[in-house]
Amino acid sequence: MLYEIVNEFPNDLFFQQEGPLISLYQPTHRFYTENKQDPILFKNLIKEIEGSLAQKYSKKEIYPIMSPFYQIEKDLDFWNHTLDGLAIFATTNNCKVYKLHRTVDPLAIVAESFHIKPLIRTFQSSNKYQLLGLSGDKFTLYEGNRYGIEEVKIDPSMPRTIEEVLGEQYTDSYLAHGVYGSGAGSTIYHGHGGKSDEMDKDVEKFFRYVDRFVLENYSTSSNLPLILVSLKEYHNTFMNISNNPYLVEEGIKGSYDSFDIDKLKEKAWELIEPIYLNKTKKLVTSYMNAKASLLGSDNIEEIAKATYENRVETILIESEKIIPGKVDEDTGEIHFGSLEDPRYGDVLDDLVEFVIKKKGEVVVLPKERMPSETGAAAIYRY
Repeated sequence: MLYEIVNEFPNDLFFQQEGPLISLYQPTHRFYTENKQDPILFKNLIKEIEGSLAQKYSKKEIYPIMSPFYQIEKDLDFWNHTLDGLAIFATTNNCKVYKLHRTVDPLAIVAESFHIKPLIRTFQSSNKYQLLGLSGDKFTLYEGNRYGIEEVKIDPSMPRTIEEVLGEQYTDSYLAHGVYGSGAGSTIYHGHGGKSDEMDKDVEKFFRYVDRFVLENYSTSSNLPLILVSLKEYHNTFMNISNNPYLVEEGIKGSYDSFDIDKLKEKAWELIEPIYLNKTKKLVTSYMNAKASLLGSDNIEEIAKATYENRVETILIESEKIIPGKVDEDTGEIHFGSLEDPRYGDVLDDLVEFVIKKKGEVVVLPKERMPSETGAAAIYRY
């Protein structure tokens, strides 16, 4: 296989310095009747890439660079299992493929940096969440954003059911084996109280384990909102015992097994969207305050210089805007050019790459939520 399908972001490939660096985006479709045109669009985008490479490379040099794309083009199984969008990034010896849960505009660029703004918008944490599906005897964890939701793969050695968590202390276990006949011929159970009371205690013990497990292994490291999906009676019990500060107060009522993934995504986003919009509003306010204090700017050349000097704490980037050119990594100066020239890419992509490398925060926003008209707005460290 000449390409690798990946999910992690950012990927080490994005910090590759030696070109040519190829970025390809296209919308795709999940179902056969709709996706028949996807390989045709892909072939057209390949031709654009070949044309751009031909300005600098010979046919003999182009073929090995394009080999992963040719393999994907002919892979019928690949095109029969697409989602809503596709992003491919390639160098002379490496190719990474993302299958996206959101549609993207078709785009093919050869440059000295990758075009990753659309990908950041898909993966950025500002609209991500985790979702805990909980019943009285098992749990499942999901992670999603406004575009999609996927189950989190938990180490199979970790207890996931009430039987695995409580072991021999589980009520069903010791009630089944801990009985004996009395002299009067009646059956006597170990423990105090009825079976229903013991089962309620078991469920509470299980919920405490789940709460601790999710907090310690996922919420603390991700800092993402956690939505509970459970029956109403379980919801109330879990909310009362939970110590997870990321747990959203209003969860989704109902058995999580009864919802399909699309319905879960829809209901989850109804809860998360107000949180996301509030975060965005606070971020824009922070930028406006920083700009008023001369600790922020929307001037692209000023931002490029500050990025070079490692002074950018947070940068807001307009999702669909492209500024043809490149940022000189040795000076921080901007050189404007044409996207058709493989020596140039998108200035905004260069800014994104530099900020990520220097551990700053990148947030990609639609045009209507941007606090500037230039395509970028930066908050400085000092």
